[in-house]
Amino acid sequence: MKVLVLDNVSEQAVAVLRENGIQADISPTLPEEELMEKISSYEGVIVRSQTKITAQVINAGKNLKVIGRAGVGVDNVDVEAATNKGVIVLNAPDGNTISTAEHTVGMIMALARRIPQAHCTLKEGRWERKSFTGVEVYGKGLGIIGMGRIGTEVAKRMMAMGMTILAFDPFLTEDKAVKLGVRLVSLDELLAEADFITVHTPLTKETSGILNADSLRRVKKGVRIINCARGGIVDEEALAEAIEEGRVAGAAIDVFVSEPPTNQRLVNLPQVVVTPHLGASTAEAQVNVAIDVALEISKVLKEEPFKNAVNIPTLRPEVMKILSPYFSLAEKLGYFIAQLVEGRIKGVEIEYSGEITDYDLTPLTTLVIEGLLKLPLNGEVNIVNARVLAKQRGLRISERKETIDHDYNNKIRVTALTDRGERVVAGTLFRRNDQRVVEIDGYHFEVVPHGHLLIAPHNDEPGIIGQVGTILGEAGINIAYMQVGRKEAGGLAMMVLTVDNEIPAEVLAKIRGVKGVHNPSQVRL
Repeated sequence: MKVLVLDNVSEQAVAVLRENGIQADISPTLPEEELMEKISSYEGVIVRSQTKITAQVINAGKNLKVIGRAGVGVDNVDVEAATNKGVIVLNAPDGNTISTAEHTVGMIMALARRIPQAHCTLKEGRWERKSFTGVEVYGKGLGIIGMGRIGTEVAKRMMAMGMTILAFDPFLTEDKAVKLGVRLVSLDELLAEADFITVHTPLTKETSGILNADSLRRVKKGVRIINCARGGIVDEEALAEAIEEGRVAGAAIDVFVSEPPTNQRLVNLPQVVVTPHLGASTAEAQVNVAIDVALEISKVLKEEPFKNAVNIPTLRPEVMKILSPYFSLAEKLGYFIAQLVEGRIKGVEIEYSGEITDYDLTPLTTLVIEGLLKLPLNGEVNIVNARVLAKQRGLRISERKETIDHDYNNKIRVTALTDRGERVVAGTLFRRNDQRVVEIDGYHFEVVPHGHLLIAPHNDEPGIIGQVGTILGEAGINIAYMQVGRKEAGGLAMMVLTVDNEIPAEVLAKIRGVKGVHNPSQVRL
């Protein structure tokens, strides 16, 4: 067994591999063409962030079984290509948690006490004590956007320094917040009350620009902003403008949209502390992630149980054969309902019925949870860690089996419980692999869960469906399919439209304004 170790991964990873009887060959970062020539003789490869494991590289790896990323993000690995080729992709999600949390704490203190600016002037021979009066963090409010592993560790440390923690995380329950000693708030409350704001979320469509021109107009005057998570979560131009106008007192930034940053406006402001993406750059973190990924690669190659797989479930072959057709459906149902719910999700109830109830359905439940957490967590959630992340957020997960379903051979029914009520989505398979959503909130359909869907509850009255169709038509949005479910004539009904394009927010607002339409939602699958 041979593993290629690239990108100056810690030598302790090499030691772990060799202790497990695996030949480990060390190489510097290689361009794609050279890597394609070299990789064919290896069963495994370990990289950091420099080397790109593209589809071409994966296809050239005739013997490749596993790719290990010594870190969290797998942006430099074509996971889809690896999955299609049957190559396992592993990461090391826990190894840099403490380093990033500590870097955030350091950035908060550097920002509060203006340490870098004072350092530079003294190095230049100037003694300017009066120019660098700072602020205490004791007694101040720290707003944390995202209470995952790193956000939680930051909260612990800053509470020890006397800060009050205002936490915004749609998937953190009130009970869990109480246990952590933080105050669970809405984003608007956090913006209005926090003296410092730090972000700890992955970069997703939902979190991109969560601190933008609009939200920065609603912050408490004199707030200080910290980003040690991902570039793009904070709008750099909007932040620079807010600092120049005096609404934001300063910022500490470790990550940028472009790295190195091409726009120096924010970087050059005297109120801004910057570092070149050093959150995980400690000797300990680099060793931890390297050892973690080397251990798991060793287990994969020795055909032992392993964890931290990004792209596959781990099941016995006979169970895989029965349940694998339902994997995609289960994940889609979780992702579907996550886009329907409003308010804070407290728990999820998953009901299975039919022939599949003869088996351990833990993998399907895990995939439902993965889909549910996909929007807020994006690359951080997979079938391996979905339950852990749900537990961290205090989500209650229940599973129930009914051996008989009078309508379908097998069915998965997901109920999301929120502080505003509950939403329900159910699905099944026709002919083993033909997916259908067969229920939404008690209304019955046979909808293919794919593309862009408009879910619009409405009064069962003449003209309403026509008005919605007209609005979409005027916006140049074609309706591919439409189904309507109702419980009784003249009561409430629900239309589900499959459209060819994403519905812009302003078009959805027009639909929401149609008399008799009740809170329409767009679902992207």
